Amino acid sequence: DTDRALVLLEEYCKKLRKPEEQQLKKAIRKVMGIFKSSLFQALLDNFKKKATRHGTTSHTSLPAALACDVLGCPKD
Repeated sequence: DTDRALVLLEEYCKKLRKPEEQQLKKAIRKVMGIFKSSLFQALLDNFKKKATRHGTTSHTSLPAALACDVLGCPKD
């Protein structure tokens, strides 16, 4: 769930206070911006639809559906 991931990332960012952690904090904020983008949300919706069509709707299967769509999976 994207919203839950954003909450967890925000909580983690709040803990990053040391100077050497600021680059990581910046990178996490960039990822958060991507998660919030309309393009990411549209891609996620597309992958969810494909996963539903293929009968792989569990949360653990969504990353697999994404990987198959991006990398190409062998046809059954």
